[in-house]
Amino acid sequence: MGIFKIEGGISLKGEITPQGAKNEALQILCAVLLTPEKVIINNIPDIIDINKLITLLGNLGVKIQKNGSGSYTFQADEVNIQYLETEAFKKEGGSLRGSIMIVGPLLARFGKGYIPKPGGDKIGRRRLDTHFEGFINLGAKFRYNREDHFYGVEAPKGLKGAAMLLDEASVTGTANIVMAAVLAKGKTTVYNAACEPYLQQLCKMLNSMGAKITGVGSNLLTIEGVESLGGCEHKILPDMIEIGSWIGLAAMTKSEITIKDVSWDNLGLIPNTFRKLGITLERRGDDIFIPAHVDGYEVKTDIDGSILTIADAPWPGFTPDLLSIVLVVATQAKGDILIHQKMFESRLFFVDKLIDMGAKIMLCDPHRAVVMGHDFKSQLKATTMSSPDIRAGISLLIAALSAKGTSIIQNIEQIDRGYERIDERLRAIGANIVRA
Repeated sequence: MGIFKIEGGISLKGEITPQGAKNEALQILCAVLLTPEKVIINNIPDIIDINKLITLLGNLGVKIQKNGSGSYTFQADEVNIQYLETEAFKKEGGSLRGSIMIVGPLLARFGKGYIPKPGGDKIGRRRLDTHFEGFINLGAKFRYNREDHFYGVEAPKGLKGAAMLLDEASVTGTANIVMAAVLAKGKTTVYNAACEPYLQQLCKMLNSMGAKITGVGSNLLTIEGVESLGGCEHKILPDMIEIGSWIGLAAMTKSEITIKDVSWDNLGLIPNTFRKLGITLERRGDDIFIPAHVDGYEVKTDIDGSILTIADAPWPGFTPDLLSIVLVVATQAKGDILIHQKMFESRLFFVDKLIDMGAKIMLCDPHRAVVMGHDFKSQLKATTMSSPDIRAGISLLIAALSAKGTSIIQNIEQIDRGYERIDERLRAIGANIVRA
C-alpha cells in the first residue's frame, strides 16, 4: 500500500490545470452503452475509479480505442449481456460505486440490467432506492438477492414513459433514470431531478445523440422516448471539486496559484463560499488567480453577526464533496465556523486526524463540526495519518502541505481514486511530496 511523504510549510507558486470531472465521466462513460455507434469522449481523467469503469465496459464487450491523452473512442455494438451474470462481474462491479449507472442504459437497450451492491467511499449509507423506484415506474420488474447483495431489473417488452416525483434529488439516480427513459416508449417527466452541471452535460450529450430531453438545468426534466441513439463526440468539464481543492491549498499554504480553464459558469457557489472564508480569488478570463495570503484570511459572519455556517445542499447549493476542504481551510482562518454536513453521516469523522495535528475542532455530532481558526498563530504539526476516503484524503494532504515538519499519509489509493497524478502536479508548483 502506497504512502505520500510530505515536507510541509512551503509556499507554492505557479499554474495548475484541473483534470476532467470524475463525477461527469462516470455518467458519460455509462451512456456509451446506449448506442451501437462510435462515441468519442475527451478530457477523461486518468484516475483509478474511471479506469476501473473503462475496464468494466471492455469486459462487457465494448470496443475501446485510446486516441491520446484523455481521449477515447467507445463502440458498444457487440455487448456481451451474459457477462452480467458471471462471478467476475459480481466482484468487479462491486468495487466501484459508479458502476450502478450501467443499469439504466442496459435496461433501456437490452431489457435487463444487473449490479452487485456497489462499493466506493465509506462515508455513510448511500441508498439506491431512487434508482430502482425510477426503473419500476418505467415498467421494469425489480428483484434483489439478499444472499449475494445482487440487484436486478428486467423489462423484456421494453420500458414505457411515466411521470415520477423522485424522493431525493439524487445525481446518479437522475442520470440512471434519464438514460433508461431516452429509449422508453412515450413521454417521461422527472420532477425533483438533480440539475448540477455534470447532469446537464449528460443530457446535452444524449440530445446530441438524438435524444429528446427538455428542461435541462431545471429540476423538471421531460424526456420523449426515441427508437435509437447515434454516436457523438463529447468533452468533459473540468472537475469543480479539484478546483475547490486547489483554492483551499493556495490559501492554507499562503501560495500564489493560478488555476487554468476552470469553466467559471459551471462553478456555482464555489467561489463565493471560499470568499466567505476570507479568501481572495480573482477571475482572469476563464482562470482563477489566488494571491499569496501572507496576512491570512478572516471568516465573515452572517449579517446579524452570527457564526458563519456552511452547509451542503443539492445543486445549485454547495457541493458536499468540498465541505472537507472548507473544514481544513477553516482551521487556519481568523474566526469560527460551523460546518454542517447533511448528506453523509460518516464524512466528518476524519477530523480526529486534524485535531492530532493541533487543529481546534469540536465535533458536535456525525453531521456538524465547529472549527475555531488559528489565524496561522499556531501552525499545524506534521503527523502520520491514513486517508479514509477521496475527499478527506485530499483535505489531509492540504493540511500536511501547510504543517510544520514531515507528514506521512497512508492508504493513498483513496486519493488516487479521484485525483490524477496529484504528486507530480504538486511538485510542478514547488511542493515537497514523494510517493513511496
